[in-house]
Amino acid sequence: MAEIARGTHLPIATGERIFTKWGFRDILEKKAAIVLQPDLCHAGGITEVRLIAGMAEAFYASIAPHNPLGPISLASGVQIAASIPNFLCQEQVSLGDGYLKQPFTVNAGYLDLPTGPGLGIELDESKMSDKLDHEWKNREEYDADDHSVMDW
Repeated sequence: MAEIARGTHLPIATGERIFTKWGFRDILEKKAAIVLQPDLCHAGGITEVRLIAGMAEAFYASIAPHNPLGPISLASGVQIAASIPNFLCQEQVSLGDGYLKQPFTVNAGYLDLPTGPGLGIELDESKMSDKLDHEWKNREEYDADDHSVMDW
């Protein structure tokens, strides 16, 4: 990845599967990417991602939090966005419709920072009742050659 980054003018982004500040440090030291995408739910939460963002700032790299999980993770990412100087953009899959009492809204491409206590959001348990007690399971995939477990 570092070789590819050196050979292009395009910004390289990575990090949704890197879960420690030490993994991100390696990416930064090798100049393998200029946009880091830590997943707050897997990389240690707000405090750890804030540390990763600080390291990235020292390398002139930006942060674009990875979020495939929903509105609570989005609320965490929005709090990170408001607290770091090198925030780039926020990935999201749900603005909270069907989960939050006041879902996020997009205004001219931006989300307003929630102002409530904690993460600034409040779950709407009555709207979420149809999402509880489900039978969903993570997909299982195995490599065809050696039958090792693969991530989806």
